[in-house]
Amino acid sequence: MESNIKPDRIDLDLLFGCLLEWGLPLSMPYHSEKIDGYTVHTYNDGDLIACFDRNIPDSVVMEIAKRQPLRAVFQDACFASSPSKINVWERFKLLAPDTRVKVI
Repeated sequence: MESNIKPDRIDLDLLFGCLLEWGLPLSMPYHSEKIDGYTVHTYNDGDLIACFDRNIPDSVVMEIAKRQPLRAVFQDACFASSPSKINVWERFKLLAPDTRVKVI
């Protein structure tokens, strides 16, 4: 399966693209951190949390969901299989039902 993301794009390109798509201001603070070795970006204290690493484990998804962000964004390549992608929505329904989840 081919990626829908251009190969020269980095995480910040994807993050700021999502911010623009949602009409969020680029002037708000954000930070990046490692959770179980995977890079997680947090914008404006939880207005948006994103992880674009490949094959992220369930523990990272759970940690993001526990933080109950307004929006969560993942890259399609984050998931090893379709069932693992479906599990993301189920995790968020359980732990953060008000979070808008998007896969790019």
